[in-house]
This record gives sequence, structure tokens and C-alpha cells, in this order.
Amino acid sequence: MGKLDGKVACITGGTRSIGRAMADAFLAEGATVVVNGRDAAKGQVCLNEMNAGDRAAFFAGDSSKQSVVEGLIDFTIEKYGKLDICCLNSGGVQMTAPVAQMTDEEWALEVDWNLNHVFWGMRRALQHMIPRQAGRIIVTSSVEGKLGKPGLPGYVTTKHAVNGLVKSAAHEVGTLGITVNAILPGIIETDIVRATGPDSAIAMGLDGYDALINLFASESAIKRPNKVEEVAAVAVMLATDAARNLTGVLFPVDGGTMPY
Repeated sequence: MGKLDGKVACITGGTRSIGRAMADAFLAEGATVVVNGRDAAKGQVCLNEMNAGDRAAFFAGDSSKQSVVEGLIDFTIEKYGKLDICCLNSGGVQMTAPVAQMTDEEWALEVDWNLNHVFWGMRRALQHMIPRQAGRIIVTSSVEGKLGKPGLPGYVTTKHAVNGLVKSAAHEVGTLGITVNAILPGIIETDIVRATGPDSAIAMGLDGYDALINLFASESAIKRPNKVEEVAAVAVMLATDAARNLTGVLFPVDGGTMPY
């Protein structure tokens, strides 16, 4: 038997990188999974690769939009009858600019993708989980939600806010059999990081992508980037019944980067 047999999960940003690793790990433990992504063609490729039959489905849309995030949760419940695990994973560095140069539009993009998407999804998931008095909400945050880097004010600020939202929600539903936790990954060389890394490096005053990776790795105890599978393993643990008293916790998966 798998650790998640009979459980139903949904994952924003679930067709690649950390989200895909979570989906694969959940499926391996017996769960049914609905993954979200912007590209329907990539979603179909993802389902084909998963080869999980009726235990996997795809919901297309941009998770920075309220209708998409809420639609994902509604679709999951309509298709499978319930929602046990809600992974609000989507997000990343949307814009790079110093505070003095960031525009209102750039700031709004960061807030919608990294913070509002978590609020919208958490609210909708809890509306379903509270009457059942059961559920797991797992948010992908970042070590930058406890630290900070120059040139990334939108990302850093929204991740700090996400961590506060997780702690607040955990205290609201802690007596109802629902847990709310965040995973804080360190640097991971995903396709998203490879795409945004050069701009991030420039915003941080670094020489390029390799310098960015080396800086983050040097700040850790393991002196290497983390892996998506290492994040997914923690997500599985938090989704199991064994983690029923773990809530409001910010779990670093960062190779010892954070000082506390």
C-alpha cells in the first residue's frame, strides 16, 4: 500500500519542475492527482508521461488568475468527489528590478503570481476542507521568505507574506484536522530558474547565471543546488497521516542555507 492511497491532490504549476516532481511522488504513493499548467499541449504530454490512467488529470490555465486557481479546485472536486491535498506550488521570479525602479504593473504581477494565487487557492480549498474536517494544504515558498536579495523585491516580499499567511491559516483550522504548511526550497536548477536566472543575476549585481548558482550554493552547507525530488519527498511526508500534528511550519529544503 502507498502512503497516500485513496487521497486526491491538486497542484498548481504541476507540469514541470517542483510541481511535476510532487505529482510523480504523489502518484507513486497511490494518490490521484490533478496538475495545473498554462499550456494544454504540455499538459497532455505530462499526462502521457505519467501514464497513470484515471488517477491523473490536467487543468489548463494561468495560476496568477483567480478564476483559474479556484477553477482547479472546483474541477478536482467535481471530477474526483473530494480534495485531500492542495499544493499551491506555482510561482517564481516574475520581474527583476530595484525597488526604486519597479513599476506598479511589475509589482502587481509578482503579487498575483506569488501571493494572491496562494490566498485564492487556500481560501477555496479550506471552504471544502472545513466541513469535512480533514485536509492538507502545502505551499511552495522559498528561503527568500526568510532572507532577502537585492533586485528581487517583489519575489522576496511575496514569499515573506506567504509564510505569514500559512502560519495564520494554520492557527485558524488547527483543531479541525487540517494542516497548513510551507516548504522553503533553496536554489534549484529548474527550467524556470534557467530562464529567469540571467536577469536575476544582473539585478543582483552578479556576472551571470553561473555566478548566481554559485552564490546560492556557497551559502548552503551542502555546497550544491537542491533537487526537485528532495522537495517532493517533504511534500509527501506533509501529506501523510503521520504529519497530522505538523502545521504552521516553514520547512527548509535548502541544504542548510537558512541560519535559523
